[in-house]
Amino acid sequence: MTLIADIAGERLDAFLARRAGNMSRSAAQKLIEDGLVTRNGKPGRKNDKLNIGDSITYTVPEARPVDIVPTEIPLDIVYEDDDLLVINKPKGLVVHPAAGHADDTLVNGLLYALGDSLSGINGELRPGIVHRIDKDTSGLLAVAKNDYAHTMLASQLKDHTMARTYDAIVCGSLREDSGTVDAPIGRHPTDRKRMCVTQRNSKPAVTHWEVVKRYRGYTHIRCHLETGRTHQIRVHMAYIGHPILGDTVYGHKKAELGQDSQCLHAGALCFRHPRDGRPVMVFAELPQYFQDVLDKLERING
Repeated sequence: MTLIADIAGERLDAFLARRAGNMSRSAAQKLIEDGLVTRNGKPGRKNDKLNIGDSITYTVPEARPVDIVPTEIPLDIVYEDDDLLVINKPKGLVVHPAAGHADDTLVNGLLYALGDSLSGINGELRPGIVHRIDKDTSGLLAVAKNDYAHTMLASQLKDHTMARTYDAIVCGSLREDSGTVDAPIGRHPTDRKRMCVTQRNSKPAVTHWEVVKRYRGYTHIRCHLETGRTHQIRVHMAYIGHPILGDTVYGHKKAELGQDSQCLHAGALCFRHPRDGRPVMVFAELPQYFQDVLDKLERING
């Protein structure tokens, strides 16, 4: 495919990530490193600075199977059609295989349930995970069944038209009834497994929140994501002094109210259908673990 540069001075890898549909910066860099990108007929380099009118041609290799074992895992499918499905992920289920989780993840379950109905974006056959949620976060995430749906849904994430709403219980009492945290998020300088609010090598991050109910020492809030950075809500709420209950990474190190992992639930997902543009609104009720904490707070508060 050929694209024409429209901004002078932009790096080649950044240009590809911006213009080539659902392509991350790292994926663009890999295509360049593999010799699959040319600039005006010559092999490109990731840090090439473009001129307006430069002709950029790139080739995405055909999808190759991933070495992941399909595993029968119960899936709570709350919406499904020919192009996509929405999963209500339980707390504790890992999304992608990683160390210690080779065959018990959501991806393993999707491979078992969907078989060949997978997207092949960026040259890797995978069960179309459009966006992720943490292992210990429950709730909704979209899965694309084909490349077209994946690209269209990813573009909605990129332009912030996919609405994602989370319920959370945070420590302390928020003074205002609503607010916005607008603070860039990047990798922690010394702990690479954590994120933090920083100006260095960061990306813009915006979280809107509103109070659902206040309790003694805790607050039930609802968060609306304007951006979708890794651990965004957890990092932002800790940044303003109200870490999520149970979040021992960004908040209090000891378990409270019996919770040793974050009380965070992706309860609503709204987007335009990739095929015909109609609005799709999917909701997931608060899971039992979350409701149990609210019931406990009600009893404590009398």
